[in-house]
Parts: sequence; C-alpha cells; structure tokens
Amino acid sequence: MGPAVALQQALGDRAQVVATVYCGDNYANERSGAVDEILELVAGERPDVLVAGPAFAAGRYGLACGALCARAQAELGITVVSGMHPDNPGAELYRTRVYLASTRDSAAGMAEALKAMARLALKLRAGEQLGSPQEEGYIPTGRRVHLVAEQSAAERAVEMLVRKASGQPFRTEWAVPTYSRVDPAPPLKNVAQARIALISSGGVVPRGNPDRLESAYASKWLKYSIAGLDDLEPDRWESIHGGFDTTNVNNDPDRMAPLDALRVLERDGVLGELHDQFYTTVGNTSAIPTMRKFAREIAQELKKSRVDGVILTGS
Repeated sequence: MGPAVALQQALGDRAQVVATVYCGDNYANERSGAVDEILELVAGERPDVLVAGPAFAAGRYGLACGALCARAQAELGITVVSGMHPDNPGAELYRTRVYLASTRDSAAGMAEALKAMARLALKLRAGEQLGSPQEEGYIPTGRRVHLVAEQSAAERAVEMLVRKASGQPFRTEWAVPTYSRVDPAPPLKNVAQARIALISSGGVVPRGNPDRLESAYASKWLKYSIAGLDDLEPDRWESIHGGFDTTNVNNDPDRMAPLDALRVLERDGVLGELHDQFYTTVGNTSAIPTMRKFAREIAQELKKSRVDGVILTGS
C-alpha cells in the first residue's frame, strides 16, 4: 500500500514487502504507547527489515519513524532504515542510532528517496560495508572512518576554493551546521528585586543519582529543592555528566552549579531572591529538538513560580 508499492519496485526480487503499517502523525506522537502498538504489529510479521517513511521534512513524522526504528533495532534485532530531510528534527535526534537516507523536503522526492532507502536496506541486511554518506546517500551518523586521500588537505582546499571562485560545482568535506537563531530576552531592569533560578546542563544531581539521569542522550530534566541550602556539599551532590572529567566538579559541585556564590549575592542584596528549586539535565550529545522540549517545559514551571531570570551553567 502507498509508498510500499514503489518500495517493492526499488527492492526488485531481492526482498519482498510483507506488510504496511500506518497511522497518523498526531496518533504516533500524542497517544501514549502508540510506538508500542506499532512495534507489536511489526513484530507480528517477523520481518528481516523495517523501512519507515520517508518522512521528508515533516517533523512529527520524522520523530515517529526514528523512535520506531530505534526500538525495532534494539528490541527485535532487525535491520532498520528510514529516510528524511537533514533538517527534520528526527534526523538530529536519531541519525547516530539509525541509518537515515537523505531525502528532499517534500514528497516530490518520493521516488529517489525510496530507491536510496531500498539500497541501504539491502546492503545493511547483507552485511555489506557502506561507503561514505555522500557515496551512499545517508545522513552522516557522526562516526569517523579513517581513509587515505590521494591529495593532501592543502591541495584539496585550494582545488575547492578555485572551483568555488570560478562558479563551478564543488562539495565541502565538512558541512557547517546551521542552527535556529534565538533572540535574547531583554535585560532585567532591577536584578536586586528579581527572583532568579539556577539551572545547569552539567549533570549535577544528588549523590548516587537516585532519579537515574542519563550521562548522555538525556531523556529528561530534573528539579531538586535547594531551600535552606547555602552550598552543594560534595558528600551530598555530584555530576554524572559523561562528556568531561567530573573530578573537579565532584570535589566541589558549586563549581558547576554555583549555589554558594548566588547565596552571597542574595545576602548582599545584589539579587532579590533565589528560587528554591534547582533544575538540572545533561547536554552531552543531546539532540536540539530534545533540548527545545526541555526548555519549554522548564520555562512553563518558571513562569508559574514568577521567576524573573535564570543563571544557566553548562559544561
């Protein structure tokens, strides 16, 4: 059904489509347990390969495809492939975990997307070694592969510059990432009368990490009461961040979340009041869409608590 008809054509006689599973974007992203339901339908067919999408630039579709593929790969042990535009939020979230064919931003690129996905699926299922993302047409996974180039880096750079200056097509070896611009909020008019919250992406948690905050790929943020505390004592607090050596922070957690310094400023009247909740997560290898989600959720809490400003620390 649907794109699976063209997918079968792209697969030829090397594979057979046995079932098509489909649902709406809202259902997949808003209904609790939707991915579980879809995964159960997939598992019932006992497939060798799962091909999800292509999602193109549709964000909720991309997130659903990525989540399903990651789960199917981990829990069913099958080959998985999806396809989406590099700017799809699902690409940033799942490209290091699942092979994603790089597609155009709309269904106008359906035919070429399905061919790329079929080619990836067949190669991965057969255990064939994939070439570079440029050669195979998938979104870079973040893995580094060493190879010997025929030209030195200087020669390649000069050749690229000459082609660019003369209007000829060229391809960079390392595309510069693009990020959404965030306009800063206006400055506080009077910090001495403001309520300030302390937030950190440095993974500072109560010692023993009782709520199991991940050291990388954080799936949640946490909050802890600091009411009545003047210091984050090392026997009660620690950093579980997996992206740097936490020795110095764990000797004095205030180095990452400076509660002691903020209490001094509070007593001296430099700031009006320190919010009694401390918010923490880990930014290590986390996807931008996930961080945006955390920001929206924490911001809602801060507004309810009438917080005027934030001290945000990170690694």
